[in-house]
Amino acid sequence: MRLTYMLEDLPRIADTVLLNTDHKTLLFYGEMGAGKTTLIKELAKKIGITDTLSSPTFSIVNEYHLENDKLYHFDCYRLNNVDEALDIGIEEYLDSGHWNLIEWPEKIENLLPESKTKIELVKNTNGSRTLNLKPVN
Repeated sequence: MRLTYMLEDLPRIADTVLLNTDHKTLLFYGEMGAGKTTLIKELAKKIGITDTLSSPTFSIVNEYHLENDKLYHFDCYRLNNVDEALDIGIEEYLDSGHWNLIEWPEKIENLLPESKTKIELVKNTNGSRTLNLKPVN
């Protein structure tokens, strides 16, 4: 699925993403400034997170609690290798059955589960974004 949108369309885009994935592991690909964190904030709101989301750039992962679930927001940008991800226990997070929203997943490609949804974001010259959504089983 391919969608082009402006910032004001984010609530609708987040609904569309959630309706078109059967997986709780969402992978966000795109250059710096493509809108990965912004989309994740809107998705978290739609999932039911009431806390203010912040980018886990330095902590690698932030945890948020739902009534009967959790959401883990990862930013793997600062990881130098897969061993650093293993050191924070990433396998436990990925196997937890909870939401895993992962920025810069290419850094940990070998650790990712088979069932996931890939979301590629591109910033267009007019300020819009193009989203490519691809569920993977």
